[in-house]
Amino acid sequence: MTRANLTQKILSTKRRKGLSWKQIVSEIGGGSAVYVTAAVMGQMKLRPEQAERAAAMFDLAEEEKLLLQEVPYRGSLPTAVPTDPLIYRFYELVQVYGTTWKELIQEEFGDGIMSAIDFDMMIDRQPDQKGDRVKISMSGKFLPYKEY
Repeated sequence: MTRANLTQKILSTKRRKGLSWKQIVSEIGGGSAVYVTAAVMGQMKLRPEQAERAAAMFDLAEEEKLLLQEVPYRGSLPTAVPTDPLIYRFYELVQVYGTTWKELIQEEFGDGIMSAIDFDMMIDRQPDQKGDRVKISMSGKFLPYKEY
């Protein structure tokens, strides 16, 4: 069993049972909606008690439950430039605003990066009279480059 196979099995069970991500996150618990969803999709790991609840929800075998608890090989996109329109928009944001983000962050914090490990992210619906908006908030620890 590979992690990619397990992800496909979980998505198939989600579809068959008519589950929503809100239901799944609520049942597994113990983390943000983004983190738990990423773990179920194979990009993060679950703690043993979370994996136990996920295994019950998705009818998983013991080996599959253990696989949910292993450190994953991260990176879920099959190509360098994503082709899915929603994911491509994030790529487009980085292409257009990446250098601007870099300049503004480094002017404020110095020479370094924003961690994607010590990191929080929230996705919310923001009502708007012209049509609801997607609001994504990201917060990552600043990690300065060290001189040696």
